[in-house]
Amino acid sequence: MLCYNNNININMDITNSIILGIVQGITEFLPISSTGHLILVRNWLNMGDENGLLFDAILQLATSLAVLLYFRKDFYFILQKIFSFFTRKKENYSYLYALFYGTLPAVLLGLLLEKMIGGVFRDVRVIFITLILGSLLFFIAEKYAKQNENLNPKKGFLIGLFQSLALLPGMSRSGSTISGGLLLGLRREEATRFSFILSFPIIFGSGLYKLLELLYSENVGSLGTPIIFGSIFSFIFGLLSVHYLLQILKKHTLNVFIVYRLLLAVVVAIVFL
Repeated sequence: MLCYNNNININMDITNSIILGIVQGITEFLPISSTGHLILVRNWLNMGDENGLLFDAILQLATSLAVLLYFRKDFYFILQKIFSFFTRKKENYSYLYALFYGTLPAVLLGLLLEKMIGGVFRDVRVIFITLILGSLLFFIAEKYAKQNENLNPKKGFLIGLFQSLALLPGMSRSGSTISGGLLLGLRREEATRFSFILSFPIIFGSGLYKLLELLYSENVGSLGTPIIFGSIFSFIFGLLSVHYLLQILKKHTLNVFIVYRLLLAVVVAIVFL
Protein backbone atom coordinates (compact mmCIF):
# COMPACT_ATOMS: atom_id res chain seq x y z
CA MET A 1 0.00 0.00 0.00
CA LEU A 2 1.42 3.40 -1.00
CA CYS A 3 1.56 6.11 1.66
CA TYR A 4 1.54 9.67 0.38
CA ASN A 5 2.88 12.73 2.18
CA ASN A 6 0.43 15.58 1.83
CA ASN A 7 2.80 18.20 3.26
CA ILE A 8 5.63 18.16 0.72
CA ASN A 9 7.34 21.54 0.50
CA ILE A 10 10.27 21.97 -1.88
CA ASN A 11 11.73 25.39 -2.61
CA MET A 12 13.11 25.10 -6.12
CA ASP A 13 13.47 27.64 -8.92
CA ILE A 14 13.92 26.84 -12.60
CA THR A 15 17.65 27.63 -12.65
CA ASN A 16 18.38 25.28 -9.74
CA SER A 17 16.22 22.56 -11.25
CA ILE A 18 18.07 22.81 -14.58
CA ILE A 19 21.41 22.58 -12.78
CA LEU A 20 20.25 19.51 -10.89
CA GLY A 21 18.82 18.01 -14.11
CA ILE A 22 22.14 18.42 -15.92
CA VAL A 23 24.09 16.98 -12.98
CA GLN A 24 21.68 14.03 -12.73
CA GLY A 25 21.82 13.33 -16.46
CA ILE A 26 25.62 13.39 -16.64
CA THR A 27 26.31 11.45 -13.46
CA GLU A 28 23.55 8.81 -13.43
CA PHE A 29 25.38 6.50 -15.81
CA LEU A 30 28.98 7.58 -15.38
CA PRO A 31 30.42 5.57 -12.46
CA ILE A 32 30.75 8.61 -10.22
CA SER A 33 27.36 8.56 -8.38
CA SER A 34 24.49 10.82 -9.37
CA THR A 35 22.95 10.95 -5.89
CA GLY A 36 26.28 11.87 -4.34
CA HIS A 37 26.78 14.68 -6.83
CA LEU A 38 23.24 16.00 -6.37
CA ILE A 39 23.72 16.17 -2.60
CA LEU A 40 27.09 17.90 -2.98
CA VAL A 41 25.68 20.43 -5.48
CA ARG A 42 22.81 21.21 -3.12
CA ASN A 43 25.26 21.80 -0.30
CA TRP A 44 27.55 23.93 -2.47
CA LEU A 45 24.71 26.14 -3.74
CA ASN A 46 22.90 26.18 -0.38
CA MET A 47 19.74 24.77 -1.93
CA GLY A 48 18.85 22.69 1.08
CA ASP A 49 17.95 19.01 0.97
CA GLU A 50 14.36 19.00 2.26
CA ASN A 51 12.61 16.18 0.42
CA GLY A 52 15.61 16.05 -1.91
CA LEU A 53 15.18 12.31 -2.37
CA LEU A 54 11.77 12.89 -3.96
CA PHE A 55 13.10 15.47 -6.43
CA ASP A 56 16.13 13.30 -7.28
CA ALA A 57 13.96 10.24 -7.91
CA ILE A 58 11.78 12.15 -10.39
CA LEU A 59 14.90 13.32 -12.23
CA GLN A 60 16.01 9.70 -12.29
CA LEU A 61 12.70 8.81 -13.90
CA ALA A 62 13.68 11.08 -16.81
CA THR A 63 17.10 9.42 -17.14
CA SER A 64 15.48 5.99 -17.07
CA LEU A 65 13.50 7.03 -20.15
CA ALA A 66 16.84 7.93 -21.78
CA VAL A 67 17.96 4.31 -21.18
CA LEU A 68 14.69 3.04 -22.60
CA LEU A 69 15.18 5.09 -25.77
CA TYR A 70 18.87 4.31 -26.22
CA PHE A 71 18.45 0.56 -25.70
CA ARG A 72 15.02 0.32 -27.31
CA LYS A 73 16.04 -2.73 -29.38
CA ASP A 74 17.18 -4.54 -26.23
CA PHE A 75 13.94 -3.72 -24.43
CA TYR A 76 11.92 -4.83 -27.44
CA PHE A 77 13.79 -8.15 -27.26
CA ILE A 78 12.98 -8.37 -23.53
CA LEU A 79 9.29 -7.71 -24.19
CA GLN A 80 9.28 -10.46 -26.80
CA LYS A 81 10.83 -12.83 -24.27
CA ILE A 82 8.24 -11.88 -21.65
CA PHE A 83 5.43 -12.50 -24.13
CA SER A 84 6.94 -15.86 -25.11
CA PHE A 85 7.31 -16.79 -21.45
CA PHE A 86 3.64 -16.19 -20.67
CA THR A 87 2.55 -17.96 -23.83
CA ARG A 88 4.76 -20.88 -22.75
CA LYS A 89 6.94 -21.01 -25.82
CA LYS A 90 10.05 -23.15 -25.45
CA GLU A 91 12.89 -20.65 -25.62
CA ASN A 92 16.04 -19.73 -23.72
CA TYR A 93 14.98 -17.37 -20.93
CA SER A 94 18.38 -17.11 -19.25
CA TYR A 95 18.72 -13.36 -19.90
CA LEU A 96 15.19 -12.69 -18.67
CA TYR A 97 15.84 -14.61 -15.45
CA ALA A 98 19.16 -12.79 -14.98
CA LEU A 99 17.36 -9.46 -15.27
CA PHE A 100 14.58 -10.53 -12.90
CA TYR A 101 16.87 -11.95 -10.21
CA GLY A 102 19.24 -9.02 -10.60
CA THR A 103 16.45 -6.56 -9.86
CA LEU A 104 15.27 -8.22 -6.64
CA PRO A 105 18.08 -7.29 -4.20
CA ALA A 106 17.90 -3.53 -4.79
CA VAL A 107 14.08 -3.56 -4.64
CA LEU A 108 13.93 -5.47 -1.35
CA LEU A 109 16.77 -3.58 0.31
CA GLY A 110 15.42 -0.27 -1.01
CA LEU A 111 12.07 -0.92 0.68
CA LEU A 112 13.69 -2.06 3.92
CA LEU A 113 16.11 0.88 4.09
CA GLU A 114 13.83 3.60 2.67
CA LYS A 115 13.97 5.81 5.78
CA MET A 116 17.76 5.58 6.00
CA ILE A 117 18.14 6.28 2.28
CA GLY A 118 16.16 9.48 2.66
CA GLY A 119 17.84 10.40 5.93
CA VAL A 120 21.15 9.36 7.42
CA PHE A 121 22.60 8.12 4.10
CA ARG A 122 22.25 11.60 2.59
CA ASP A 123 25.22 12.86 4.57
CA VAL A 124 28.38 14.34 3.07
CA ARG A 125 30.49 12.16 5.36
CA VAL A 126 28.86 9.05 3.89
CA ILE A 127 29.66 10.31 0.38
CA PHE A 128 33.29 10.93 1.31
CA ILE A 129 33.66 7.33 2.52
CA THR A 130 31.77 5.71 -0.36
CA LEU A 131 33.72 7.65 -2.99
CA ILE A 132 36.87 5.98 -1.65
CA LEU A 133 35.26 2.55 -1.19
CA GLY A 134 33.81 2.68 -4.69
CA SER A 135 37.23 3.50 -6.11
CA LEU A 136 38.65 0.50 -4.29
CA LEU A 137 35.91 -1.71 -5.76
CA PHE A 138 36.70 -0.45 -9.29
CA PHE A 139 40.42 -1.11 -8.75
CA ILE A 140 39.80 -4.69 -7.56
CA ALA A 141 37.40 -5.32 -10.46
CA GLU A 142 39.93 -4.13 -13.03
CA LYS A 143 42.76 -6.08 -11.43
CA TYR A 144 40.91 -9.40 -11.30
CA ALA A 145 38.60 -9.11 -14.35
CA LYS A 146 38.69 -12.30 -16.45
CA GLN A 147 36.19 -11.35 -19.17
CA ASN A 148 35.77 -14.91 -20.39
CA GLU A 149 32.31 -15.96 -19.17
CA ASN A 150 28.71 -15.31 -20.19
CA LEU A 151 25.79 -13.90 -18.25
CA ASN A 152 23.43 -16.34 -16.52
CA PRO A 153 20.69 -16.03 -13.84
CA LYS A 154 23.08 -16.67 -10.95
CA LYS A 155 25.46 -13.98 -12.18
CA GLY A 156 22.48 -11.68 -12.73
CA PHE A 157 21.48 -12.06 -9.07
CA LEU A 158 25.04 -11.45 -7.86
CA ILE A 159 25.32 -8.35 -10.04
CA GLY A 160 22.02 -7.27 -8.47
CA LEU A 161 23.70 -7.46 -5.06
CA PHE A 162 26.39 -5.13 -6.38
CA GLN A 163 23.65 -2.82 -7.63
CA SER A 164 22.34 -2.63 -4.06
CA LEU A 165 25.55 -0.85 -3.08
CA ALA A 166 24.21 2.16 -4.99
CA LEU A 167 21.66 2.68 -2.21
CA LEU A 168 24.59 4.43 -0.56
CA PRO A 169 25.16 7.86 -2.17
CA GLY A 170 28.65 7.98 -3.63
CA MET A 171 28.90 4.31 -4.64
CA SER A 172 27.42 4.61 -8.18
CA ARG A 173 24.92 2.17 -9.64
CA SER A 174 26.71 1.75 -12.97
CA GLY A 175 30.15 1.53 -11.36
CA SER A 176 29.02 -1.11 -8.86
CA THR A 177 27.23 -3.29 -11.41
CA ILE A 178 29.96 -3.01 -14.07
CA SER A 179 32.55 -3.92 -11.43
CA GLY A 180 30.40 -6.84 -10.31
CA GLY A 181 30.08 -8.05 -13.90
CA LEU A 182 33.84 -7.83 -14.44
CA LEU A 183 34.56 -9.73 -11.21
CA LEU A 184 32.11 -12.42 -12.32
CA GLY A 185 33.94 -12.83 -15.63
CA LEU A 186 31.70 -10.92 -18.03
CA ARG A 187 33.22 -9.10 -20.98
CA ARG A 188 33.45 -5.37 -20.43
CA GLU A 189 30.89 -4.49 -23.10
CA GLU A 190 28.40 -7.09 -21.86
CA ALA A 191 28.83 -5.98 -18.23
CA THR A 192 28.28 -2.35 -19.21
CA ARG A 193 25.22 -3.07 -21.35
CA PHE A 194 23.62 -5.26 -18.68
CA SER A 195 24.37 -2.58 -16.08
CA PHE A 196 22.32 -0.01 -18.00
CA ILE A 197 19.41 -2.34 -18.67
CA LEU A 198 19.39 -3.63 -15.09
CA SER A 199 19.19 -0.05 -13.83
CA PHE A 200 15.94 0.65 -15.68
CA PRO A 201 13.40 -1.17 -13.46
CA ILE A 202 14.87 0.35 -10.29
CA ILE A 203 15.21 3.98 -11.33
CA PHE A 204 11.96 3.91 -13.31
CA GLY A 205 10.03 2.30 -10.46
CA SER A 206 11.40 4.57 -7.74
CA GLY A 207 10.92 7.65 -9.93
CA LEU A 208 7.34 6.70 -10.76
CA TYR A 209 6.58 6.07 -7.08
CA LYS A 210 7.91 9.50 -6.10
CA LEU A 211 6.06 11.15 -8.98
CA LEU A 212 2.81 9.68 -7.69
CA GLU A 213 3.74 10.88 -4.20
CA LEU A 214 4.21 14.38 -5.59
CA LEU A 215 0.94 14.31 -7.53
CA TYR A 216 -0.93 13.40 -4.36
CA SER A 217 0.68 16.24 -2.40
CA GLU A 218 -0.72 19.73 -1.86
CA ASN A 219 2.22 21.55 -3.45
CA VAL A 220 2.38 19.88 -6.84
CA GLY A 221 1.60 23.15 -8.62
CA SER A 222 4.58 25.04 -7.20
CA LEU A 223 6.99 22.33 -8.35
CA GLY A 224 5.44 21.63 -11.73
CA THR A 225 7.49 23.96 -13.94
CA PRO A 226 10.88 23.38 -12.23
CA ILE A 227 10.52 19.59 -12.36
CA ILE A 228 9.58 19.73 -16.05
CA PHE A 229 12.69 21.76 -16.92
CA GLY A 230 14.90 19.61 -14.71
CA SER A 231 13.54 16.41 -16.24
CA ILE A 232 14.07 17.63 -19.82
CA PHE A 233 17.73 18.42 -19.15
CA SER A 234 18.15 15.19 -17.19
CA PHE A 235 16.81 13.21 -20.15
CA ILE A 236 19.01 14.95 -22.73
CA PHE A 237 22.23 14.71 -20.73
CA GLY A 238 21.33 11.15 -19.70
CA LEU A 239 21.30 10.13 -23.37
CA LEU A 240 24.69 11.75 -23.92
CA SER A 241 26.08 10.12 -20.78
CA VAL A 242 25.01 6.61 -21.85
CA HIS A 243 26.46 7.05 -25.32
CA TYR A 244 29.84 8.39 -24.25
CA LEU A 245 30.34 5.92 -21.40
CA LEU A 246 29.82 3.06 -23.84
CA GLN A 247 32.40 4.63 -26.15
CA ILE A 248 34.86 5.20 -23.31
CA LEU A 249 34.67 1.67 -21.94
CA LYS A 250 35.17 0.13 -25.38
CA LYS A 251 38.77 1.34 -25.29
CA HIS A 252 39.49 2.22 -21.67
CA THR A 253 39.16 0.86 -18.14
CA LEU A 254 37.47 2.33 -15.08
CA ASN A 255 40.78 3.81 -13.95
CA VAL A 256 39.96 7.35 -15.11
CA PHE A 257 36.87 7.28 -12.89
CA ILE A 258 38.92 5.97 -9.96
CA VAL A 259 41.15 9.04 -10.24
CA TYR A 260 38.15 11.36 -10.51
CA ARG A 261 36.42 9.85 -7.48
CA LEU A 262 39.54 10.09 -5.32
CA LEU A 263 40.09 13.72 -6.35
CA LEU A 264 36.43 14.46 -5.57
CA ALA A 265 36.84 12.81 -2.16
CA VAL A 266 39.74 15.19 -1.46
CA VAL A 267 37.57 18.17 -2.51
CA VAL A 268 34.72 16.95 -0.28
CA ALA A 269 37.12 16.65 2.66
CA ILE A 270 38.44 20.17 2.14
CA VAL A 271 35.20 21.97 1.29
CA PHE A 272 32.44 20.13 3.16
CA LEU A 273 33.98 18.31 6.14
